[in-house]
Amino acid sequence: MRAATLATVVALAATSFAAFFATPAVAAKPTAPAATPAVEKNVIYGMASGAALLLDVHRPAKPNGLGVVFISGSGWQASTDYGATPLKEQQIGIWGPPLTAAGYTVFALNHRAAPKFHYPVPVDDVQRAIRYVRFHAKDYGIDPARLGGVGGSSGGHLVGLAAMLASPGNPADADPVNRESAALQAVVLRAALLDLRTIDTVEGVAYVTSFMEAPPSQASAAAAYAAASPITHVTDRSPPTLLIHGDADVLVPLRQSTAMEALLGKSGVPVKLIVVPRGVHGADFGLAQMRTPGGAPPTDWPNYLGETVSWLDTYLKAPARPSR
Repeated sequence: MRAATLATVVALAATSFAAFFATPAVAAKPTAPAATPAVEKNVIYGMASGAALLLDVHRPAKPNGLGVVFISGSGWQASTDYGATPLKEQQIGIWGPPLTAAGYTVFALNHRAAPKFHYPVPVDDVQRAIRYVRFHAKDYGIDPARLGGVGGSSGGHLVGLAAMLASPGNPADADPVNRESAALQAVVLRAALLDLRTIDTVEGVAYVTSFMEAPPSQASAAAAYAAASPITHVTDRSPPTLLIHGDADVLVPLRQSTAMEALLGKSGVPVKLIVVPRGVHGADFGLAQMRTPGGAPPTDWPNYLGETVSWLDTYLKAPARPSR
């Protein structure tokens, strides 16, 4: 799909979602027009490979003192259907407004990507971004002990992996940012790749092979595939996880989320799986292609944007669960 066409689709979808998926937090806002959330673009959260690692800060009109790290899906690729649009700007138009309307400060990331960069480089970038946000929490007016994550597809994989790893900071590091924890206290994962070892769709294998520099079938890559899979790092200290997945997703099958739900539940971790009927792979689950009246989601679709806000409200506003 051409970038211009996709940009129009995303804009229309975002408008439809704003109207249809209004959360209680949005509905409770005064009827007078609210101030437009401010966006601080191209904040440098680190330097790597001779280039700046960038994020955008979406500040809400009425902050609630909590932050969310957001990563769009891209197949871990630098080049996507969005053309020259930076990763940090690609899907935030759908998922960002409900979060900022509810008071969350949202940090949308770029990360190094394939085909030039491969695992574990993007994971390192995401962990660096989390540490950066936590180190500068006071500057952003957020609680460093209650940081959430939201991501879709490959972005969901990276958010999920960082969350399950919950890597501590290095107290001996010369850079004070790297002394901070890369843990997240609650996450929402849309159609995320959670077990790279079991991906078996043609397109999915192609993306994973590019990311890992080896196909899932290659025996010598087995250890790396396990290490790169969020599901292998689940413990009873993993953060509360909301999984959202379309049941018609032929790129990342629903079983990726059902398996994660089962293991998190068995481990005693708060978890919920929301299934979108007829939902395909994509930031809007295929709404833009459904040609529904007025562009509204089908009446049997769950309010997954509202559920996202509710999940974060429940687990970030409550006392933080200790991480590993």
